[in-house]
Amino acid sequence: MRYLALDVGDKTIGLAASDPTGCLARPVGTLKRTDADSDFAALRCTADDLEAETIVVGYPVRIDGQAGEASRRMDRFARRLRGRLDRPVLGVDERYSSLEAAEWLAGRTSRKQRFDEHALAAAMILRRFLEEGDAVVMARW
Repeated sequence: MRYLALDVGDKTIGLAASDPTGCLARPVGTLKRTDADSDFAALRCTADDLEAETIVVGYPVRIDGQAGEASRRMDRFARRLRGRLDRPVLGVDERYSSLEAAEWLAGRTSRKQRFDEHALAAAMILRRFLEEGDAVVMARW
């Protein structure tokens, strides 16, 4: 099964995809956010192009694991995403994914070694899901 993972921010959405077997995660790019309709249209095209069957979104929870305002915003976004893409959407615990991405990128200077931090965070969210499965799924839409 193929997955598309999203690290959703206010200005950008980091994108990552699995391989066809659903075993490996790789960053694929970043979508600059404009308006909801354009964002969802671009995400649908990306999911179609990558033949993604399921969407995995980083689900923001507080350090103690409890939902907060950011979780509620993601709930609204994910429900709309599910309706627009007509695919299952899974919310995966995203704690520390951006920090992991920043640490991984630190000190990398060659163009070949650099990735966009948001796309890399999406890949780390997807990797966590591929490795741990339902144990890290916080929500389903």
